[in-house]
Amino acid sequence: MRIIVDSNIVFSAILNSQGKIGQLIINGNKYFKFYTVGLLKEEILEHKRKILSISGFSNIQFEISYQAITRRIQFVDEILIPDKEIEESVELVKNIDENDALFVALTNHLRAKLWTGDKKLITGLKKKNYSKTISTNELYELFLDKQLKDILRKK
Repeated sequence: MRIIVDSNIVFSAILNSQGKIGQLIINGNKYFKFYTVGLLKEEILEHKRKILSISGFSNIQFEISYQAITRRIQFVDEILIPDKEIEESVELVKNIDENDALFVALTNHLRAKLWTGDKKLITGLKKKNYSKTISTNELYELFLDKQLKDILRKK
């Protein structure tokens, strides 16, 4: 299953790689293929100081967490997303959060699910009959189900 991770998911995972979100990315790559937009790497590095301040990480701790999370996500250059899909996504997220247009466009382009914790985005998209989002709890349930099936298969 292809999963597009948005900014808030990746930032949460870096800030707490031992938490549910971080562990889903670290351990979930056996069952899910994680993708995001290429610009997100730049955004993370632009906010490195803020991440260090919030987390209390040293530079080394940040780097370890950053690598643990980002190496499990495939970053897709936005130029690979067709203009038509970007335009449709901009229109879709208009009046919700236009900053999420690239994540929605990538979701559509890869025929994936958009993993976001942004309740305003989820609600706004659902009102527009867009059902390609997945919450952390929904993804975690899928993860546990797949793990259980693996365990039962091995017995």
